Amino acid sequence: MEVHVVRRENRQLYAALLDDYFRIRHDIYVVERKWTDLARPDGREIDQFDTDETVYLLALDHGAIVASMRMVPTPMPTLLSELFPQLAVNGPIHRSDVYELSRIFVVPRKRGEHGGPRYEAVIQAAAMEYGLSIGLSAFTIVLETWWLPRLLDQGWQARPLGLPSDINGLSTVAVMVEINDQAWTEICRRRAVPGALLVWQGLAAIPRQPLTTFMEAT
Repeated sequence: MEVHVVRRENRQLYAALLDDYFRIRHDIYVVERKWTDLARPDGREIDQFDTDETVYLLALDHGAIVASMRMVPTPMPTLLSELFPQLAVNGPIHRSDVYELSRIFVVPRKRGEHGGPRYEAVIQAAAMEYGLSIGLSAFTIVLETWWLPRLLDQGWQARPLGLPSDINGLSTVAVMVEINDQAWTEICRRRAVPGALLVWQGLAAIPRQPLTTFMEAT
């Protein structure tokens, strides 16, 4: 099981996979979830938050994307700052050590597996691993409120940034999640994720902090 880190510095290595990625996003968010405002004639779901600074985590199974997550540095425009600022009572977060997580998905054929860790947990554990590796302190997430118990149950500390609000008929809240060794090891332990999963292809020059190994932590 591998989760590949895609950044500006190595994006050319993933050109074909990224094209698949944006088409999968279209299938999930436009076709499946009916977010028709995101529809594009080319069948690729791309918005204003897909920039050169955006980081993508791609979970691959035999070379095909099965899960993914988008990470946007909060000094840049984010979902919270541009579309849902009312969810943060003290205003949106703009800090170089905080990234926003969004477009978190698992392809339909890989949802609800029982033979190992669910890809939902895999991609979230990979996000925590990435945050630890590059020295981030927190993530912000705009999510439906039913997600909160699930985050807490996997060992994450999620602090609401404001009160829930009804958005398109769904109770929605913005949270900040702390990035620390405990949060990473807890999701690995509770969701049977086998530890470090990230592949840093073409990113040898990116400074990375050493991780406490999963075995040491448990």
